[in-house]
Amino acid sequence: MVFEWRNRALPAAPVALVLLAATGCVSTPGAPAAKPAVGPSTSVARVCDKPEPGPASAPEGAVTVDPAVPGDLAAKTRNSPPNTTFWLRPGTHTLEPDRFAQVVPKEGDRYLGAPGAVLDGRRTNQYAFGGTARNVTVRHLTVQGFVAPQDEGVVNHDSADGWVIEHATIQNNSGAGLMAGARQQVRASCLRGNGQYGMNAYKSGAPLGGLVVEGNEITANNTDDWERRQQGCGCTGGVKFWAVNGADVRGNWVHGNRGAGLWADTNNNDFRIENNVLEANDGAALIYETSYNAVIRNNTIRRNNWVEGRKYADRGDTFPHPTLYVSESGGEPQVRARTDKIEIYRNVLEDNWSGITLWENADRFCNSPANTSSGDCTLLVPRADRCARPAIAAAPLYTDCRWKTQRVDIHDNRFVLDTSVVDCTAKCDRMAVLANYGTFPDWSPYHGERVAEAITLEQHNRWHDNAYVGPWKFVAHDPSRVLDFGQWQGMPYQQDAGSTFAPPAGG
Repeated sequence: MVFEWRNRALPAAPVALVLLAATGCVSTPGAPAAKPAVGPSTSVARVCDKPEPGPASAPEGAVTVDPAVPGDLAAKTRNSPPNTTFWLRPGTHTLEPDRFAQVVPKEGDRYLGAPGAVLDGRRTNQYAFGGTARNVTVRHLTVQGFVAPQDEGVVNHDSADGWVIEHATIQNNSGAGLMAGARQQVRASCLRGNGQYGMNAYKSGAPLGGLVVEGNEITANNTDDWERRQQGCGCTGGVKFWAVNGADVRGNWVHGNRGAGLWADTNNNDFRIENNVLEANDGAALIYETSYNAVIRNNTIRRNNWVEGRKYADRGDTFPHPTLYVSESGGEPQVRARTDKIEIYRNVLEDNWSGITLWENADRFCNSPANTSSGDCTLLVPRADRCARPAIAAAPLYTDCRWKTQRVDIHDNRFVLDTSVVDCTAKCDRMAVLANYGTFPDWSPYHGERVAEAITLEQHNRWHDNAYVGPWKFVAHDPSRVLDFGQWQGMPYQQDAGSTFAPPAGG
């Protein structure tokens, strides 16, 4: 969990949704030809306004659920064997008027909604579907009006494994619309207007793996504005991922969320984030934090971070608050995954508040009081108490006790910025690799500029073969070093070899 000062989101009203189809590479007067041979997705998952209807009649052998009988779904689930199919008739279904009343599936149960079938918590029930049964399916059903507490979810409340959520609409609930278990698939669903997250991918006690999030519309979440209620909680956005080991996040339309669009926070590994459209989120489109090994490719990322980036700039903050934020995360060959890098390529970033920032907090490491990730240690050191003096000052703990921003390869992307569109005069034009001056705690072996020198020059973080259009500036080592394109390409940084840079039209 993030409470680090550099990741705090400011309270903000939601921006108006920008409902534009993805266009792939953007044509700009005076711009060079786009680098990517393969562009981002050219369509968006408009599933909220046009959900696929469910079966109009009960499938053979299904148990029919009557909306006129309160609690009928929960009762028939209790009284049926595992692997039962339930068909919910058109209409509004309800549970008993107790806050803990919920449906507790058995293994292999399937819930199918007819056209117009809604399960409504009436702002009374906390959870819709809970329990630990595996391989449950929820399809073609609208789930709304539940009041889950902070960090808890309405559908799959207990993070059971193997669930499939498909063609569902999960909307207007408190807390998270749904939780996630191992091997969960969330496809072609609408996660809209939930109080905290559209989905909170977290399972207590163990990492979850094999997560698929595909073809969904994830929009207007965090309606309860948790950052205003708990400033610095790092607990908001479209989707939050915690300790997920293996995820494919593809083909989603993530837009208009208050806070970040997608946020992977603390010991995630082996992500593929591809062919998504991430737009008009108040904060960063994507944060990948204290995590490992990812491929981020073929995404269209536009008009993000206007609200939060502007708030920081207006108060004089010099940190390059980005749209794609890699924070204490990197490629790690010692952690098994489909890649041993963080590779960011073939994306189009258009008219966002700033671009990509690679950041590493010198004072944040395993067993440091400045580590705000709930006491977690890195994936390379199982026990936090090992990261203590004097051992931490020598190999291998000197390296393994840090979440390092290393082996990040940023190439063949297109970065377009028109400051008249973003409506800014400064601080919205940054690309950065930097750290702070280490000072804390007094026994830390990372004092001074050690981490800043490492992230900037020694940890194999590299931009190359990108195309830039607009008045881009580059920040290296620390916030005070603001460079032009020539300085960025020159010694000692030697970044963006093979890249092209075109000033804005008329610039």
